[in-house]
Amino acid sequence: MYNFLQSLGIANPTGSGWLAVMFTFGLAWVVTWRFIPAVHSFALRVGWADQPNARRLNKEPLPNAGGLAIYAGVVAALVLATLLRPIVIEAVLAQVLTILLGGSILVLVGFIDDQFGLPPYIRLFTQTITALLLVASNIRIETSFGTPFDPLISILLTWLWVVGVTNAVNLMDGMDGLAGGISFITAMSLLGASAQFETRAAATLLLAALAGAALGFLRDNFHPSRIIMGDAGAYFFGYVLAATSILGSVKVTTVFALVPTAFFLLLPVLDTTQVFVRRLLAGKNPLSTPGKDHLHHRLLAWGFSQRYAALILWGITLISNGLAMKLQGMTPMVIFVTSISIILLLAFTIWQKLWCKRA
Repeated sequence: MYNFLQSLGIANPTGSGWLAVMFTFGLAWVVTWRFIPAVHSFALRVGWADQPNARRLNKEPLPNAGGLAIYAGVVAALVLATLLRPIVIEAVLAQVLTILLGGSILVLVGFIDDQFGLPPYIRLFTQTITALLLVASNIRIETSFGTPFDPLISILLTWLWVVGVTNAVNLMDGMDGLAGGISFITAMSLLGASAQFETRAAATLLLAALAGAALGFLRDNFHPSRIIMGDAGAYFFGYVLAATSILGSVKVTTVFALVPTAFFLLLPVLDTTQVFVRRLLAGKNPLSTPGKDHLHHRLLAWGFSQRYAALILWGITLISNGLAMKLQGMTPMVIFVTSISIILLLAFTIWQKLWCKRA
């Protein structure tokens, strides 16, 4: 076992930290999965649902409070991990709490937006505040261009990355299983990379919880979906992925230094960029103009079902994340084991969805 863990690059194979990470993943998975039926029933009863319209793909009211179950799964797993392994968690607790605080704010704002609607400037203002919260806690993209403006450039790059990724993941949440699957694949890949370094323990723990919650959610979100995550869940996924991807790892001396990190979230970033540009060229407001101009809409227009469209985009995400791990210096063994784990866990979840009845 020691040799196997060592071959995977586990920072401390003889310690119990990796067991705490596995426990956190499993607990977040189970809590999210078991909490979803209660959220589903309550959401339908009180009207927390997306109604069918020309822009949405659902044909009947679909509960949009799945983000609450995801958030509950992540928090419950992290709290119990803290109680069971306080020595392991204590050193990274400040960073974990900072990211959770920002994520909690976005869950609240996203939930309000889901149910009542908020102007784009309110959403952007909140995302800016949560990005600056990371900067204030020294979770940032560090710049070393050797100019007096380095601190300002660092803040601007961090703001752009956090706000951009948060919105990119949210904009991908337009089809059953898409945002959840992309978030799971990205969280697992980032987990495989961060586990190589003891200095990234906070990111490792958060990513384990996030990946577990995403997997637990996917069972009820893969087509045909029983529930969607809404802005609350998408903002939470996007924000935590953005924060953990730069936690103790990104130091920029050239523009190209951001490329390895960007590849982890390549699909959401490219999709959002092309939508933004197309809407600008059409004279529309990219932040407030809805439309069916995303990549998944194009796949659906070409005749793919929601299931196959999701699987295609999951595959592209897995390839880009494998390349990202390679660019970050991960060994072939780490990349292979991470990729196989992702495929097997997704296959198991789809099997549960399609062939097993929920207890």
